[in-house]
Amino acid sequence: MSALWLADGPLVLASKSAVRRAILQAAAIPVEVIVADIDERKIEEQVGAKDPGEVAVLLAQRKAEAVAKNAPGRFIVGADQTLAFGIKRFTKPVDRASARAQLQELRGHTHSLHSGVALVRDGATLYAGVDTAKLTMRNFSDQFLEAYLDAAGTAVTQTVGGYQLERLGIHCFERIEGTHNTILGLPVFGLFDALRKAGALAG
Repeated sequence: MSALWLADGPLVLASKSAVRRAILQAAAIPVEVIVADIDERKIEEQVGAKDPGEVAVLLAQRKAEAVAKNAPGRFIVGADQTLAFGIKRFTKPVDRASARAQLQELRGHTHSLHSGVALVRDGATLYAGVDTAKLTMRNFSDQFLEAYLDAAGTAVTQTVGGYQLERLGIHCFERIEGTHNTILGLPVFGLFDALRKAGALAG
């Protein structure tokens, strides 16, 4: 265990995201991954045309709550991210063609990434919040787009918008406004403050 981490067991991350896990581990927080078994698209359909930030927080909370049922006494973190372009909300592309369509729509414009996070323990929500980043894509050529899709491969189906900013996706952008961790899908400042207040992190 880390000298900064005071809880009895590792922090439970209700997400299969390797990037989110790496963010926590880089902050010297021991992590155990237990992937939440929820239907994200069904939940999104149920809430309808809610604010994208609210949707991100709701999905994060549902993930944490689902895992908490089988992990008594543990601190559970759920996280989710939505992409909004005007009034339209994007989900992860299902294949190369849908990734191409998303990137064609986003290029040359600014979109918003809403990263929601929730901390749950024994059914109680200790923290739930969202942070937003604004990203502006270059007006890149179709030739670049095909080269990017070739190079990125199946990674384009792993994140909303069809890009991984921490990898090849950086080539798609000309300007970014927001914290790095928010863009990667885990805003940590409110989360860490909640963990300190709960006695799980050194103050």
